[in-house]
Amino acid sequence: MIPMEADGFPRRHRMTAETAGGNAGVAGASAGAEVRWFSGRIWGVSESLVGNLSPRIGGDAEIQTVQFSGGPPEIADASEPEYEGLPQGASTSTHMFAGAVAGIMEHCLMFPIDCVKTRMQSLQPEPAARYRNVMDALRRIITTEGVWRPMRGLNATAVGAGPAHALYFACYEKLKKSLGDIIHPGANSHLANGTAGCVATLLHDAAMNPSEVVKQRLQMYNSPYRGVMDCVRAVWQSEGPGAFYRSYTTQLTMNVPFQALHFMTYEYLQELLNPHRQYNPSSHMVSGALAGAIAAAATTPLDVCKTLLNTQESLVGLPAAGQGGGQGTHRHITGLAHAFRTVYRLGGLPGFFKGVQARVIYQMPSTAISWSVYEFFKYGITKHQHEKRVALQREEK
Repeated sequence: MIPMEADGFPRRHRMTAETAGGNAGVAGASAGAEVRWFSGRIWGVSESLVGNLSPRIGGDAEIQTVQFSGGPPEIADASEPEYEGLPQGASTSTHMFAGAVAGIMEHCLMFPIDCVKTRMQSLQPEPAARYRNVMDALRRIITTEGVWRPMRGLNATAVGAGPAHALYFACYEKLKKSLGDIIHPGANSHLANGTAGCVATLLHDAAMNPSEVVKQRLQMYNSPYRGVMDCVRAVWQSEGPGAFYRSYTTQLTMNVPFQALHFMTYEYLQELLNPHRQYNPSSHMVSGALAGAIAAAATTPLDVCKTLLNTQESLVGLPAAGQGGGQGTHRHITGLAHAFRTVYRLGGLPGFFKGVQARVIYQMPSTAISWSVYEFFKYGITKHQHEKRVALQREEK
Protein backbone atom coordinates (compact mmCIF):
# COMPACT_ATOMS: atom_id res chain seq x y z
CA MET A 1 0.00 0.00 0.00
CA ILE A 2 1.18 3.53 -0.73
CA PRO A 3 0.56 6.17 1.94
CA MET A 4 -1.24 9.02 0.29
CA GLU A 5 -2.88 12.31 1.20
CA ALA A 6 -6.67 12.57 1.09
CA ASP A 7 -6.43 14.13 -2.35
CA GLY A 8 -4.23 11.39 -3.75
CA PHE A 9 -0.94 13.27 -3.49
CA PRO A 10 1.98 12.45 -1.14
CA ARG A 11 2.41 14.41 2.06
CA ARG A 12 5.57 16.20 0.98
CA HIS A 13 5.74 18.37 -2.08
CA ARG A 14 8.49 20.23 -3.81
CA MET A 15 7.34 23.79 -4.16
CA THR A 16 8.21 25.75 -7.26
CA ALA A 17 9.19 29.35 -6.74
CA GLU A 18 9.20 32.41 -9.32
CA THR A 19 0.65 43.05 -12.01
CA ALA A 20 -6.12 47.62 -9.29
CA GLY A 21 -8.69 45.55 -10.70
CA GLY A 22 -8.56 44.19 -14.22
CA ASN A 23 -11.81 45.72 -15.34
CA ALA A 24 -12.37 44.91 -18.99
CA GLY A 25 -13.38 48.39 -20.04
CA VAL A 26 -10.62 50.40 -18.44
CA ALA A 27 -8.27 50.63 -21.35
CA GLY A 28 -10.68 51.15 -24.22
CA ALA A 29 -12.25 48.72 -26.64
CA SER A 30 -9.06 46.83 -27.43
CA ALA A 31 -8.22 46.25 -23.77
CA GLY A 32 -11.80 45.33 -23.02
CA ALA A 33 -11.96 42.65 -25.70
CA GLU A 34 -8.62 41.20 -24.65
CA VAL A 35 -9.36 41.10 -20.95
CA ARG A 36 -12.89 39.73 -21.44
CA TRP A 37 -11.51 36.91 -23.57
CA PHE A 38 -8.89 36.00 -21.00
CA SER A 39 -11.40 36.34 -18.15
CA GLY A 40 -13.81 33.99 -19.86
CA ARG A 41 -11.16 31.36 -20.37
CA ILE A 42 -9.82 31.71 -16.83
CA TRP A 43 -13.28 31.55 -15.28
CA GLY A 44 -14.19 28.46 -17.24
CA VAL A 45 -11.12 26.60 -16.05
CA SER A 46 -11.36 27.94 -12.49
CA GLU A 47 -14.97 26.85 -12.18
CA SER A 48 -14.09 23.26 -13.02
CA LEU A 49 -10.95 23.22 -10.90
CA VAL A 50 -12.39 24.64 -7.71
CA GLY A 51 -14.94 21.87 -7.52
CA ASN A 52 -12.15 19.31 -7.72
CA LEU A 53 -9.90 20.88 -5.10
CA SER A 54 -10.31 19.54 -1.58
CA PRO A 55 -11.06 21.99 1.26
CA ARG A 56 -7.64 21.40 2.68
CA ILE A 57 -4.81 20.45 0.36
CA GLY A 58 -2.11 18.45 2.06
CA GLY A 59 -4.23 17.51 5.10
CA ASP A 60 -3.51 14.81 7.63
CA ALA A 61 -6.09 12.26 6.53
CA GLU A 62 -4.64 9.34 4.64
CA ILE A 63 -6.19 6.75 2.37
CA GLN A 64 -4.88 3.64 0.76
CA THR A 65 -4.67 3.18 -2.98
CA VAL A 66 -4.55 -0.03 -4.98
CA GLN A 67 -1.48 -0.73 -7.03
CA PHE A 68 -2.54 -1.87 -10.49
CA SER A 69 0.72 -3.50 -11.58
CA GLY A 70 1.03 -7.19 -10.91
CA GLY A 71 3.94 -7.29 -8.48
CA PRO A 72 3.93 -6.83 -4.73
CA PRO A 73 3.05 -3.42 -3.36
CA GLU A 74 5.86 -0.95 -2.88
CA ILE A 75 6.29 1.62 -0.17
CA ALA A 76 6.72 5.17 -1.43
CA ASP A 77 9.44 7.26 0.10
CA ALA A 78 7.38 9.90 1.85
CA SER A 79 10.45 12.02 2.51
CA GLU A 80 11.20 12.54 -1.14
CA PRO A 81 9.73 15.79 -2.45
CA GLU A 82 7.86 14.93 -5.63
CA TYR A 83 5.31 17.69 -6.12
CA GLU A 84 6.06 18.04 -9.83
CA GLY A 85 6.43 14.30 -10.34
CA LEU A 86 2.92 13.16 -9.45
CA PRO A 87 1.96 10.99 -11.04
CA GLN A 88 4.06 11.66 -14.14
CA GLY A 89 4.73 15.34 -13.64
CA ALA A 90 2.75 18.29 -14.91
CA SER A 91 2.83 18.58 -18.68
CA THR A 92 4.47 21.45 -20.54
CA SER A 93 1.03 22.66 -21.63
CA THR A 94 -0.03 22.78 -17.95
CA HIS A 95 3.03 24.86 -17.05
CA MET A 96 2.36 27.19 -19.97
CA PHE A 97 -1.35 27.65 -19.23
CA ALA A 98 -0.81 28.20 -15.50
CA GLY A 99 2.06 30.57 -16.23
CA ALA A 100 0.04 32.59 -18.75
CA VAL A 101 -2.87 33.02 -16.32
CA ALA A 102 -0.49 33.97 -13.50
CA GLY A 103 1.33 36.53 -15.65
CA ILE A 104 -1.85 38.19 -16.92
CA MET A 105 -3.40 38.42 -13.45
CA GLU A 106 -0.17 39.69 -11.91
CA HIS A 107 0.34 42.51 -14.41
CA CYS A 108 -3.32 43.50 -14.72
CA LEU A 109 -4.02 43.63 -10.99
CA MET A 110 -0.88 45.67 -10.28
CA PHE A 111 -1.09 47.90 -13.36
CA PRO A 112 -2.01 51.19 -11.59
CA ILE A 113 1.06 50.89 -9.33
CA ASP A 114 3.18 50.11 -12.37
CA CYS A 115 1.92 53.32 -13.99
CA VAL A 116 2.94 55.30 -10.91
CA LYS A 117 6.37 53.64 -10.90
CA THR A 118 6.96 54.64 -14.51
CA ARG A 119 5.93 58.26 -13.78
CA MET A 120 8.10 58.48 -10.66
CA GLN A 121 11.16 57.22 -12.54
CA SER A 122 10.96 60.11 -14.99
CA LEU A 123 14.20 62.11 -14.84
CA GLN A 124 12.73 65.41 -16.02
CA PRO A 125 9.08 65.31 -14.94
CA GLU A 126 6.65 68.09 -15.74
CA PRO A 127 5.67 70.17 -12.69
CA ALA A 128 2.21 68.58 -12.76
CA ALA A 129 3.78 65.10 -12.73
CA ARG A 130 5.93 65.45 -9.62
CA TYR A 131 4.55 63.29 -6.85
CA ARG A 132 5.36 62.91 -3.16
CA ASN A 133 4.54 59.20 -2.89
CA VAL A 134 2.54 56.42 -4.50
CA MET A 135 -0.86 57.36 -3.04
CA ASP A 136 -0.36 61.04 -3.89
CA ALA A 137 0.50 60.04 -7.45
CA LEU A 138 -2.58 57.83 -7.85
CA ARG A 139 -4.87 60.50 -6.39
CA ARG A 140 -3.51 63.26 -8.63
CA ILE A 141 -3.50 61.14 -11.78
CA ILE A 142 -7.15 60.14 -11.25
CA THR A 143 -8.21 63.68 -10.27
CA THR A 144 -6.47 65.55 -13.10
CA GLU A 145 -6.37 62.96 -15.93
CA GLY A 146 -9.39 60.77 -15.37
CA VAL A 147 -10.27 57.65 -13.44
CA TRP A 148 -9.06 55.28 -16.18
CA ARG A 149 -5.75 57.03 -16.84
CA PRO A 150 -3.68 54.74 -14.54
CA MET A 151 -4.89 51.78 -16.65
CA ARG A 152 -3.77 53.14 -20.01
CA GLY A 153 -1.70 50.53 -21.83
CA LEU A 154 -3.29 47.60 -20.00
CA ASN A 155 -4.20 45.83 -23.24
CA ALA A 156 -0.59 45.90 -24.45
CA THR A 157 0.53 44.36 -21.16
CA ALA A 158 -2.15 41.65 -21.20
CA VAL A 159 -1.21 40.62 -24.73
CA GLY A 160 2.50 40.43 -23.88
CA ALA A 161 2.27 38.92 -20.40
CA GLY A 162 0.45 35.75 -21.48
CA PRO A 163 3.02 34.31 -23.90
CA ALA A 164 5.95 35.76 -21.94
CA HIS A 165 5.00 34.03 -18.71
CA ALA A 166 3.95 30.85 -20.48
CA LEU A 167 7.42 30.54 -21.98
CA TYR A 168 9.02 31.58 -18.71
CA PHE A 169 7.38 28.99 -16.48
CA ALA A 170 7.62 26.15 -19.00
CA CYS A 171 11.34 26.78 -19.50
CA TYR A 172 11.91 27.22 -15.77
CA GLU A 173 10.22 23.94 -14.82
CA LYS A 174 12.06 21.98 -17.50
CA LEU A 175 15.49 23.39 -16.67
CA LYS A 176 14.97 23.19 -12.93
CA LYS A 177 14.25 19.48 -13.10
CA SER A 178 17.08 18.75 -15.52
CA LEU A 179 19.66 20.78 -13.60
CA GLY A 180 18.39 19.52 -10.25
CA ASP A 181 18.88 15.91 -11.34
CA ILE A 182 22.49 16.75 -12.22
CA ILE A 183 23.43 19.01 -9.31
CA HIS A 184 21.51 17.42 -6.43
CA PRO A 185 19.50 14.36 -7.51
CA GLY A 186 16.35 13.71 -5.51
CA ALA A 187 16.48 16.97 -3.55
CA ASN A 188 15.86 20.67 -3.94
CA SER A 189 18.79 22.67 -5.33
CA HIS A 190 19.00 26.44 -4.87
CA LEU A 191 21.62 26.63 -7.62
CA ALA A 192 19.37 24.75 -10.05
CA ASN A 193 16.37 26.96 -9.19
CA GLY A 194 18.34 30.19 -9.59
CA THR A 195 20.05 29.12 -12.80
CA ALA A 196 16.80 27.90 -14.36
CA GLY A 197 15.08 31.18 -13.51
CA CYS A 198 17.90 33.22 -15.03
CA VAL A 199 17.90 31.24 -18.28
CA ALA A 200 14.09 31.35 -18.52
CA THR A 201 14.33 35.15 -18.26
CA LEU A 202 15.88 35.24 -21.74
CA LEU A 203 12.64 33.91 -23.25
CA HIS A 204 10.37 35.96 -21.00
CA ASP A 205 12.06 39.26 -21.80
CA ALA A 206 12.27 38.53 -25.51
CA ALA A 207 8.47 38.15 -25.59
CA MET A 208 7.69 40.95 -23.14
CA ASN A 209 10.08 43.74 -24.16
CA PRO A 210 8.01 45.21 -27.05
CA SER A 211 4.93 45.33 -24.79
CA GLU A 212 6.99 47.07 -22.11
CA VAL A 213 8.10 49.75 -24.56
CA VAL A 214 4.53 50.47 -25.70
CA LYS A 215 3.10 50.29 -22.18
CA GLN A 216 5.61 52.68 -20.64
CA ARG A 217 5.25 55.24 -23.43
CA LEU A 218 1.48 55.23 -22.92
CA GLN A 219 1.95 55.58 -19.15
CA MET A 220 4.08 58.73 -19.34
CA TYR A 221 2.56 62.11 -18.50
CA ASN A 222 1.14 63.88 -21.58
CA SER A 223 1.81 60.83 -23.73
CA PRO A 224 1.32 61.89 -27.39
CA TYR A 225 -0.06 58.51 -28.50
CA ARG A 226 -3.78 57.86 -28.94
CA GLY A 227 -3.50 54.14 -28.20
CA VAL A 228 -1.46 50.99 -28.56
CA MET A 229 -1.49 50.72 -32.36
CA ASP A 230 -0.81 54.43 -32.77
CA CYS A 231 2.21 54.05 -30.48
CA VAL A 232 3.49 50.97 -32.34
CA ARG A 233 3.12 52.76 -35.70
CA ALA A 234 4.82 55.94 -34.51
CA VAL A 235 7.76 54.15 -32.89
CA TRP A 236 8.26 51.88 -35.90
CA GLN A 237 8.22 54.80 -38.37
CA SER A 238 10.33 57.29 -36.39
CA GLU A 239 12.78 54.99 -34.58
CA GLY A 240 12.69 51.71 -36.44
CA PRO A 241 11.94 48.17 -35.23
CA GLY A 242 15.09 48.17 -33.10
CA ALA A 243 13.41 50.62 -30.71
CA PHE A 244 11.26 47.79 -29.34
CA TYR A 245 14.41 46.00 -28.16
CA ARG A 246 16.59 48.97 -27.26
CA SER A 247 16.27 48.15 -23.56
CA TYR A 248 16.53 44.35 -23.97
CA THR A 249 20.12 44.07 -22.74
CA THR A 250 19.31 46.36 -19.82
CA GLN A 251 16.22 44.29 -19.08
CA LEU A 252 18.34 41.15 -19.00
CA THR A 253 21.05 42.85 -16.95
CA MET A 254 18.36 43.77 -14.43
CA ASN A 255 16.31 40.58 -14.48
CA VAL A 256 19.13 38.05 -14.25
CA PRO A 257 20.30 39.30 -10.82
CA PHE A 258 16.68 39.98 -9.89
CA GLN A 259 15.68 36.39 -10.56
CA ALA A 260 18.78 34.98 -8.85
CA LEU A 261 18.05 37.02 -5.70
CA HIS A 262 14.36 36.26 -5.92
CA PHE A 263 14.65 32.49 -6.18
CA MET A 264 17.39 32.10 -3.61
CA THR A 265 15.55 34.29 -1.09
CA TYR A 266 12.28 32.52 -1.78
CA GLU A 267 13.76 29.05 -1.31
CA TYR A 268 15.52 30.12 1.89
CA LEU A 269 12.29 31.54 3.31
CA GLN A 270 10.40 28.41 2.30
CA GLU A 271 12.88 26.30 4.24
CA LEU A 272 12.16 28.45 7.30
CA LEU A 273 8.39 28.85 6.94
CA ASN A 274 7.45 25.63 5.16
CA PRO A 275 10.19 23.05 5.83
CA HIS A 276 8.00 20.08 4.83
CA ARG A 277 7.19 21.77 1.52
CA GLN A 278 3.47 21.14 1.75
CA TYR A 279 1.12 23.11 -0.47
CA ASN A 280 0.75 26.12 1.82
CA PRO A 281 -0.62 29.27 0.14
CA SER A 282 0.11 31.55 3.11
CA SER A 283 3.80 30.67 3.35
CA HIS A 284 4.01 30.81 -0.41
CA MET A 285 2.61 34.35 -0.50
CA VAL A 286 4.80 35.63 2.35
CA SER A 287 7.97 34.12 0.90
CA GLY A 288 7.17 35.41 -2.57
CA ALA A 289 6.37 38.93 -1.34
CA LEU A 290 9.56 39.27 0.72
CA ALA A 291 11.73 37.78 -2.00
CA GLY A 292 10.22 40.12 -4.59
CA ALA A 293 10.73 43.17 -2.36
CA ILE A 294 14.41 42.42 -1.70
CA ALA A 295 15.17 41.71 -5.35
CA ALA A 296 13.22 44.79 -6.50
CA ALA A 297 15.03 47.19 -4.18
CA ALA A 298 18.45 45.85 -5.16
CA THR A 299 17.82 46.18 -8.91
CA THR A 300 16.07 49.58 -8.94
CA PRO A 301 19.04 51.43 -10.57
CA LEU A 302 18.81 49.13 -13.57
CA ASP A 303 15.03 49.56 -13.71
CA VAL A 304 15.46 53.36 -13.85
CA CYS A 305 17.82 52.95 -16.81
CA LYS A 306 15.41 50.54 -18.50
CA THR A 307 12.55 53.05 -18.14
CA LEU A 308 14.73 55.78 -19.65
CA LEU A 309 15.63 53.56 -22.61
CA ASN A 310 11.99 52.60 -23.15
CA THR A 311 10.41 56.02 -22.84
CA GLN A 312 13.20 58.10 -24.43
CA GLU A 313 11.85 61.11 -22.55
CA SER A 314 12.82 64.54 -23.83
CA LEU A 315 16.47 64.82 -22.83
CA VAL A 316 17.46 66.19 -26.20
CA GLY A 317 18.91 69.37 -24.80
CA LEU A 318 21.71 67.49 -23.09
CA PRO A 319 24.82 67.21 -25.29
CA ALA A 320 26.81 64.01 -25.10
CA ALA A 321 30.09 63.92 -23.25
CA GLY A 322 32.81 65.53 -25.35
CA GLN A 323 30.32 67.13 -27.71
CA GLY A 324 28.98 70.62 -27.74
CA GLY A 325 25.84 69.84 -29.64
CA GLY A 326 22.60 71.43 -28.72
CA GLN A 327 19.03 70.45 -29.40
CA GLY A 328 18.78 67.04 -31.04
CA THR A 329 22.42 66.04 -30.48
CA HIS A 330 21.41 62.82 -28.78
CA ARG A 331 17.73 62.34 -29.39
CA HIS A 332 17.91 58.70 -28.40
CA ILE A 333 19.55 57.08 -25.41
CA THR A 334 21.35 54.27 -27.17
CA GLY A 335 22.49 51.76 -24.55
CA LEU A 336 23.00 50.85 -20.93
CA ALA A 337 26.22 52.83 -20.48
CA HIS A 338 24.66 55.92 -22.08
CA ALA A 339 21.59 55.51 -19.86
CA PHE A 340 23.73 55.26 -16.71
CA ARG A 341 25.64 58.42 -17.64
CA THR A 342 22.42 60.30 -18.37
CA VAL A 343 20.80 59.28 -15.09
CA TYR A 344 23.87 60.32 -13.13
CA ARG A 345 24.20 63.69 -14.89
CA LEU A 346 20.55 64.53 -14.29
CA GLY A 347 19.95 63.11 -10.83
CA GLY A 348 23.23 62.07 -9.28
CA LEU A 349 23.28 58.92 -7.17
CA PRO A 350 19.73 59.49 -5.82
CA GLY A 351 18.53 59.44 -9.42
CA PHE A 352 19.23 55.72 -9.59
CA PHE A 353 16.66 55.09 -6.86
CA LYS A 354 13.81 57.17 -8.21
CA GLY A 355 10.59 55.22 -7.81
CA VAL A 356 12.11 52.61 -5.47
CA GLN A 357 9.11 52.86 -3.15
CA ALA A 358 6.65 52.27 -6.01
CA ARG A 359 8.82 49.44 -7.34
CA VAL A 360 8.88 47.61 -4.01
CA ILE A 361 5.16 48.21 -3.42
CA TYR A 362 4.54 46.86 -6.92
CA GLN A 363 6.78 43.80 -6.66
CA MET A 364 5.66 42.50 -3.25
CA PRO A 365 2.03 41.73 -4.13
CA SER A 366 2.98 41.12 -7.75
CA THR A 367 5.30 38.25 -6.88
CA ALA A 368 2.86 36.83 -4.36
CA ILE A 369 0.00 36.94 -6.90
CA SER A 370 2.07 35.42 -9.67
CA TRP A 371 3.29 32.41 -7.77
CA SER A 372 0.08 31.79 -5.84
CA VAL A 373 -2.01 31.79 -9.02
CA TYR A 374 0.57 29.71 -10.89
CA GLU A 375 0.77 27.03 -8.19
CA PHE A 376 -3.00 26.97 -7.77
CA PHE A 377 -3.66 26.32 -11.46
CA LYS A 378 -0.75 23.93 -11.87
CA TYR A 379 -1.77 21.92 -8.82
CA GLY A 380 -5.45 21.91 -9.76
CA ILE A 381 -4.87 20.86 -13.37
CA THR A 382 -2.36 18.16 -12.41
CA LYS A 383 -4.64 16.81 -9.68
CA HIS A 384 -7.62 16.77 -12.04
CA GLN A 385 -5.61 14.87 -14.66
CA HIS A 386 -4.41 12.41 -12.00
CA GLU A 387 -7.94 11.72 -10.80
CA LYS A 388 -9.09 11.11 -14.37
CA ARG A 389 -6.28 8.59 -14.87
CA VAL A 390 -7.17 6.81 -11.63
CA ALA A 391 -10.83 6.66 -12.64
CA LEU A 392 -9.93 5.19 -16.03
CA GLN A 393 -7.69 2.59 -14.44
CA ARG A 394 -10.50 1.55 -12.12
CA GLU A 395 -12.93 1.25 -15.03
CA GLU A 396 -10.45 -0.87 -17.00
CA LYS A 397 -9.95 -3.11 -13.99
